[in-house]
Amino acid sequence: MITKIKLENKTITVDLSKPLDLSITLSGDENNPIAWYLEQPTIEPVQEGKWIAKVSEGSSVNFNNLQFNPHAHGTHTECVGHISEDFYSVNKALNQFFFTAKVISLVPENYGEDAAISKKQLQHYLTKNEAEALVIRTLPNTKKKRRRKYSHTNWPYLLEEAATYIRECGIKHLLIDLPSVDKEKDDGQLLAHRAFWNYPENTRKDATITELIYVSNKIKDGEYLLNLQIASIKNDASPSKPVLYKIL
Repeated sequence: MITKIKLENKTITVDLSKPLDLSITLSGDENNPIAWYLEQPTIEPVQEGKWIAKVSEGSSVNFNNLQFNPHAHGTHTECVGHISEDFYSVNKALNQFFFTAKVISLVPENYGEDAAISKKQLQHYLTKNEAEALVIRTLPNTKKKRRRKYSHTNWPYLLEEAATYIRECGIKHLLIDLPSVDKEKDDGQLLAHRAFWNYPENTRKDATITELIYVSNKIKDGEYLLNLQIASIKNDASPSKPVLYKIL
């Protein structure tokens, strides 16, 4: 499935038969990652009286209810509606799904009692108008990220200056392997979210942030084609499936 895609000033070639999935599967068990102080999600068969909607229990179909929070339980994509008083749906904000992307890997720096990503760090990896999407893999990078319990861990985050720099470089879609681009407990300031969306001064309603991805160590830093897919849900955020394709 070799495909040539013509962009404004160049043509790229990708093999659509070799996707690189960045999403974490929602599993509804102890292997599911969790953030924001919630319990694990549940995937359970519908029950009505003695009837259980499960083939192994005598039903003709498996018919499950899912209870989860997109922000806390897995890979999700959000729009400015996540922080705005007015309602905005990510399903309306994201109406194109293929983007040029750059993958970078970096170690968050010590910042007081925290670990954070600074503008100075990013300047070594990203320049203006390089790509439409930026994928940040934090180091160290282990498979444990797929099932980590993040609540009360004070995870690394983006400094406000870093998020501003990413916006100024022309990045419309930011993807990161953490539960949030902001500090876990920041008294509701959400400085990185606000800086990236330029909210509320000149809000970028078509820009998105995707959190809780996992970038395998097999994926090298560099340029890719990104396919960013979400569920059709009228909400500020949706479970999502970002997929990279290596540029040949």
